[in-house]
Amino acid sequence: THCISSAASDVYKRQPPRRSTMPPYAEAHAPGPADLPALDEALARDIGHRLFTVLVYDWGRGESLRAYSSAPDAYPPGGAKPIRPGSAYYNRVIVAGEPQWCRDAADIRAAFFDHALILSLGCESAVNVPVRDGDTPLGSLNLLHQAGWYTPAMLPALRDYAAQAAPLLKAIIVDRLGAGAASFHAGNP
Repeated sequence: THCISSAASDVYKRQPPRRSTMPPYAEAHAPGPADLPALDEALARDIGHRLFTVLVYDWGRGESLRAYSSAPDAYPPGGAKPIRPGSAYYNRVIVAGEPQWCRDAADIRAAFFDHALILSLGCESAVNVPVRDGDTPLGSLNLLHQAGWYTPAMLPALRDYAAQAAPLLKAIIVDRLGAGAASFHAGNP
């Protein structure tokens, strides 16, 4: 794939994004699906996106499930696609726990089977940010915007958001799929 690695920090020069401005979850407030719009708003404000989706992994079925979408008409929540071991996304985001960066329309075409729909929404760059509970992949935060928008300089802020989203994704997985659904063994989901 043509997506750039997080090591390509000098590809684009841009003002560093603000670190996460989401308040931490209070102990009295268990995170859940109702928190996804607030995550969407905070990421739109601090990082920027034209499209934002949240995927959670269902290892029992071998699928990524869309738990949230800022564009539900184009990408409805509840949509699923197969987890493909050996794919660039699988190796980079799921196994290595590193973001996948797509800098332009060519990268989008190379990385996503649904590139025509993505491009029709005015999205020509993307970053897929892994969300993990320790070493266990839970899902990803997926932000898409105009060409050249996402840069490796955004990585610290994106990692902050992913860390804050981990209890939220774990709660969604347990709620929708059951307590055992969050287990993962690299190479054998």
